[in-house]
Amino acid sequence: MQSLLLGTRNPGKVKEIASILEGSGWSLRSLAEFEHVESAEENSETYSDNAITKARFYAAATDLCALADDSGLEVAALDGAPGVFSARYAGESASDADRRDLLLSDLAKTGDKDRRARFVAVVAIASPDGTVLNVSEGICEGTITFTPRGHGGFGYDPLFIPNNYEQTFAELPQDVKNRISHRALALIKTKEFLKSYIL
Repeated sequence: MQSLLLGTRNPGKVKEIASILEGSGWSLRSLAEFEHVESAEENSETYSDNAITKARFYAAATDLCALADDSGLEVAALDGAPGVFSARYAGESASDADRRDLLLSDLAKTGDKDRRARFVAVVAIASPDGTVLNVSEGICEGTITFTPRGHGGFGYDPLFIPNNYEQTFAELPQDVKNRISHRALALIKTKEFLKSYIL
């Protein structure tokens, strides 16, 4: 079975990705197996460029095909912020809670009328020689809550209610989130690619 490295050290993200890619025909490996590998930099201006850069970095470092994603929350009232800077929104060492608090604070300053937002994810796969094998995108539209709700998921999940639902990503059952989330939509396309791709 071909091996695919999941290029993230976020345990919540690893679990989510592995669940969606189950049955892809690939053996999924974790960065936890490669403690010597440093973290890839994310300094590009687009989700796609960040995902491709990370996938190439981890593929070269481990000599395995590697999957990496980049995602962000785009809030209408904040002109699309935090966007590609979602993970660094409150500074490099900030916690998920710090980022959520800053987002709610910044949104409150706008008058709180427009709560529209969307999550965007791009998933890239690269081979050890740097070839980009596949890039998939997923988008999930929704709104931002006034306070965090729920204990599931990670990142901004407790603040985001997808359209046509009343619960946040952090409140929804994992199997529901794994059908409708931005990352899920991108990974479902990725899974179709993996099932058809033979090295």
